[in-house]
Amino acid sequence: MNYIYIMDMVGTFVFAISGALVAIKKEFDFFGAMVIALVTAVGGGTLRDMMIGSTPVGWMNDTNYLIMIGLGIIFSVLFRKYIQKLSKTMFLFDTIGIGLFTILGLQKTLGLGLSPMIAVLMGMVSAVFGGVVRDTLTNEVPLIFRKEIYATACLSGGIIFLLLDVLGLQNDWSMAITVVYIMVIRILAVKRHWSLPIPFQR
Repeated sequence: MNYIYIMDMVGTFVFAISGALVAIKKEFDFFGAMVIALVTAVGGGTLRDMMIGSTPVGWMNDTNYLIMIGLGIIFSVLFRKYIQKLSKTMFLFDTIGIGLFTILGLQKTLGLGLSPMIAVLMGMVSAVFGGVVRDTLTNEVPLIFRKEIYATACLSGGIIFLLLDVLGLQNDWSMAITVVYIMVIRILAVKRHWSLPIPFQR
């Protein structure tokens, strides 16, 4: 079992917790919490696989994804008060997750022979669109549609990864640098209140 797969499982677990906590906050029932946790954890990857024609989608070929989602829901229910006190830790895991899922989505798309530009877009879809579905279902404005820098970090990270690959850097190093880059941009954006301009302000 390689470390990329392990991190994929960890990311799935963390995103499932993120979705479950939102559902609990919204006072959804247990079935509702399961749905929100599922779409948060695998929604981006599902959309990506459907768009690039890779079916059955990834989590349908590996039940470990469902196991990690189930564990994430149980963990959220049992330890929600403790987890809520660790919001900074959860933010860090979420940030690591979007960096990793950006790379995983990008590499899978390139592996199917699609163009680098499409691969960068699919990396971004993998990372953030589970959150878009979660926010839509819970009646929130998705984070990527606000001023906060989120999807932009994934897109630029994908470009960095491609540039490092062109330069001939070893794949593991390219992945590590890209994930760290996305994390740094995301953390600095939140701490320093970086945001994109709003073009249609009155």
